[in-house]
Amino acid sequence: MKLRLFLLIAVLATFTIYTAEIVWEHGYFAFLGLATAGGWGAQVFFDLCIALVLFTGWMLGDSRARQIPAWPYVVAVLTTGSIGALAYLIHRTIKEAGTASAPAVSPAAQRST
Repeated sequence: MKLRLFLLIAVLATFTIYTAEIVWEHGYFAFLGLATAGGWGAQVFFDLCIALVLFTGWMLGDSRARQIPAWPYVVAVLTTGSIGALAYLIHRTIKEAGTASAPAVSPAAQRST
């Protein structure tokens, strides 16, 4: 679990820094020039859109099951793409680690409190 969390954080940090540099240099909407040029640019753009829609659909169900608020991550995915998806996976991993380390409480003990 620790390795997975470390890797997710490392990828998120590295990719966020890289993305910030690109946005700083070229502007937030500069990617649209590649997407509208056709060919590979359009294919990669549509592929990313499909992947993010699929991830968001999975995330909505997963967040309900794990009682994680989904709306901040939906907004993040819509505005930052993979950065929002990675942030959700980090939140999920931290929550799993917290749940795994919590002591098990029997139903009888829960009723007596």
